[in-house]
Amino acid sequence: MTNEEIISKLPYSKPFLFVDEITSISENGVEGTYTFDSNSDFYKGHFKNNPVTPGVILTETMAQIGVVCLGIYLLNTDFNFETKIALTSSEIEFLKPVFPSEKIKVISEKIYFRFGKLKCKVRMINNDGIEVCRGTIAGIIQI
Repeated sequence: MTNEEIISKLPYSKPFLFVDEITSISENGVEGTYTFDSNSDFYKGHFKNNPVTPGVILTETMAQIGVVCLGIYLLNTDFNFETKIALTSSEIEFLKPVFPSEKIKVISEKIYFRFGKLKCKVRMINNDGIEVCRGTIAGIIQI
């Protein structure tokens, strides 16, 4: 399965798709990028006159790239549009702000994938190579 095919199988669409590109993927992890659109509605009120990407959006971006894309890859042809995906846990530490129009990279390492549960260690890096957040995210994938 190609990286483009994985992205096309994501159960999201704009404005809630936070994956531009998968730069590498294997059974042990995934790396991908996303550039935050400065016209996104959430910037209008978070924060007034000093927009910052909300932590929940950063977490969602890490989950989409670091867990869901990897899950699709691991399931390969078993993954389809009837597959159910749900977040089961996340523990994220936020270190630096991410601003409108900023491009980030998500790096995810598989901790385990068993009985339909995928747990990963994830990090988000900005264009300057600075880690902006990190943690663990787990989800259930049922085919």
